[in-house]
Amino acid sequence: MKMLKELLSVLLVLVTLSSSMGKPEKTTPKKEKRIPQTLSRGWGDQLIWAQTYEEALFWSRSKNKPLMVIFHLEDCPHSQTLKKAFAEDKDIQKLADEEFVILNLVYETTDKHLSPDGQYVPRILFVDPSMTVRADITGRYANRLYAYEPNDMKLLLSNMQRAMKFLKTEL
Repeated sequence: MKMLKELLSVLLVLVTLSSSMGKPEKTTPKKEKRIPQTLSRGWGDQLIWAQTYEEALFWSRSKNKPLMVIFHLEDCPHSQTLKKAFAEDKDIQKLADEEFVILNLVYETTDKHLSPDGQYVPRILFVDPSMTVRADITGRYANRLYAYEPNDMKLLLSNMQRAMKFLKTEL
């Protein structure tokens, strides 16, 4: 009987030890809730975004609309501030929705024409339906021709309108 009690005591200690080892520590931080990622990546959730460069080129040709390609990185502070300004600008959102095929990329494409002055972010380029990259539509920075900053939204809107004018005059 005494041996049975000792055996039960040892068994109880082992069960207690093994169950406490499997529990995570209470200091483990809870993971924050993540919003499901959409193709907009925060650049305009109500807009219809192309999924790939190839798809965007197809849509541009078939709809006869210019393509706007936005290169950015999720963890780049410049990309984040531009994204916020772009998404909050009602005129840009409206024009992008009605007159453009739009694509935002967090990776480089194999098309070297989309990095005429280097691979930096954020940068925005326009491509017409004939698949010609409009290297002549630039921002205001000499060292990063296709870069825009949050205070450049009027220039970006003007460049979007230029991309549309080229479409009508050249095609």
